[in-house]
Order: sequence, then C-alpha cells, then structure tokens
Amino acid sequence: MTAKKKLSVLDLFCGCGGLSHGFAQAGYDIALGIDNDKQAIETFRATHPNANSICCDIRQLSSGDLVSNLPKRGVDVVIGGPPCQGLSLSGSRKLNDDRNSLYKKFIDVVKMLNPKAVLIENVPGIASLYKGVVKDNILQSLQKLGYSVKFEILRASDFGVPQHRRRIFFVGLKDADFNFPMPTHFSDKEQSPSRQTMITCHDAISDLPLLDEDLGSISQAYHVKPTNKYQALMRLNSSDIRNHIAAKHSDRIKKIISLVPAGGNYKTLPPKYRSTRNFHVAWTRFPDRQPAPTIDTGHRHHFHYSANRVPTVRECARLQSFPDSFVFVGNKTEQFRQVGNAVPPILAKALAESLKEII
Repeated sequence: MTAKKKLSVLDLFCGCGGLSHGFAQAGYDIALGIDNDKQAIETFRATHPNANSICCDIRQLSSGDLVSNLPKRGVDVVIGGPPCQGLSLSGSRKLNDDRNSLYKKFIDVVKMLNPKAVLIENVPGIASLYKGVVKDNILQSLQKLGYSVKFEILRASDFGVPQHRRRIFFVGLKDADFNFPMPTHFSDKEQSPSRQTMITCHDAISDLPLLDEDLGSISQAYHVKPTNKYQALMRLNSSDIRNHIAAKHSDRIKKIISLVPAGGNYKTLPPKYRSTRNFHVAWTRFPDRQPAPTIDTGHRHHFHYSANRVPTVRECARLQSFPDSFVFVGNKTEQFRQVGNAVPPILAKALAESLKEII
C-alpha cells in the first residue's frame, strides 16, 4: 500500500509563517509562501526550509512565476491573511484603502488554482464593517467559484493559546461543508468537565529568564525545568532561547510600571501618573493568571506581569504559541511586527486538523 500524499498548501500573505507552521504541524506540506515583508520572508525561509518562497507584492506577481514555484499537480489548499490594517479598529477604516483590495487578489489566485479548500483569516470587524460589504464580497466570490463557505470568529484562548486574540476565519470547500473545531479550553469562570483550563501568561512564560538583572543575549540557556505541559511543548526541539532580549527603560518608566499590578493599566496608577499616556491601553500589564490581551505589532504599551519592562520578542512569541525553535529574523521592531501579524500556530493547527478530516 502506497503512502497517502500530504495535502499541499500555498500560503498567501504568509508573513513569518504562523498559519503555515500550524498546518505543517497538522501534517500538511507547505509548498509556497508569498509576502512582501523581506524580513518576514527570511524568517519563513528559516522556519520552513522545505517550502519555496517569494518576496513580492502579490499584485505584481505573474501567474507564470506563481505556477513555476508550485508542485506540478497544483495545491490542495490556499490559505492566508490579507493585510487588515485598512479594516482594523485601530486603522483608518476607509473602504477605499488600497490594502482592502488585497483579499480580491487572494480570490483571483484561488480562481486560477482551483484548490480543494480555501482558508482566509482577518480581523473580526470585517464581518460588520461597511455594513458587511467586504464579508459579503468574500462569501459571494468564493461561492461563485463553487465553494461552500462558512465563517466564524474564534478566540485563540479557547484552543490552548495563552492569549485572548479574536479573529474571523472563512473556510471554503468544494462539495463539502466545513465544521469549525470545538473549543478545547475554558476560563476559570466557566464550568466544562470536558475541556482544559485556559493557558495563562504565567503558564506560558514563567520559565524564561526574567531579565531583571541584565538585558539578555542572543542565545541563552534554560535555567529551570518546564513547570507545565505548555512550557514543555514550547521547548520541543529547542536547545536554547533566542529572541529574548529586554528593552532598556529609564528609571522613571520602570518606576511607573512598578506601580501597576498584574492585569492593571493606567487606571490603577496614582492620579499624578494617569495622564502620562492618554489612551485606553496605556500602561497595561499582562495578567499573570489569565491569558494575555491581543499581542499586536507594537511592544511599547504592554508590560510583563512582574518584570518592570515591555515583553521580549520571545515572550510575545510564547503568548502567540510559537515554539522556541521558531527563531525570528531582523531587528527587534521587525521581529515584533512578525509576531504580532501572525496567526497563532496552535489555533492554525486546530483549523488544519478539522479541515483534514473532510478533504
């Protein structure tokens, strides 16, 4: 009996490869990743060595260049997260924002390649923004291509990611209906004997060097053993800690951070410090006994739950469920951007496994 071929995947707008990593962990073959972020593609190449990759604006990519980098038999699944800055709550939210048209290019590629399945990830606001115009366009465009499409907003912490990240996923299949995976974790405020408790920030990063005496170095040793299954999972195939270098703060900044309790923000500061940063996430500390808020592409307004500093790239990566063996390339700003833009691999794996049961 011949072994069944792995399902092949094209990842558009792949970034550093969060979606791809989850699909690879679920047993898929990542054939090609495409993104216009040079450093993100370098990370993708280092972490997906068997995949082809192209660094370019997808709107400038010729069909010949695309096909020549794919297996001769084509691809089974096209996945990706078209850039969402024009759609997000923190963006300008203009319908004619040039970045909003990138999902149309995604659909053009689907039309050309005719895969068995399609998965699109985006911010939840796309479901209602502009009275649902973009959402309806995605649904109608894929349906015209013969796909049965479902969409759902998922919270990453419900699937074992130590972060309350919410994203919408569209999944289209030929001649079949997709069933979204059921949550596997619950908060301590809920009751569910069939599910595990959510992974907290402390669960996720407490084994990493605290860096309260120094800023760290390029490569660091594990000084303590993992204290839970999540930490052990994150350490698999990793002999050292990378991307774990702390920021250097002034004494004034460290003093203000020290006055904020775990899970607190500017509202918990003494009155004289509350106006030093005037926006809703100012001076926010990660909670220690709950999952983190959404990890974004910046890193200057969220702080470690006990250390008086912003989190390191590795700490943010752990909270996104990237294993320690997944090393990010570029300067720190570029690394934070890669981490923040990514789909958590553990959530991606859950979706990939559900999809694999059908196609």
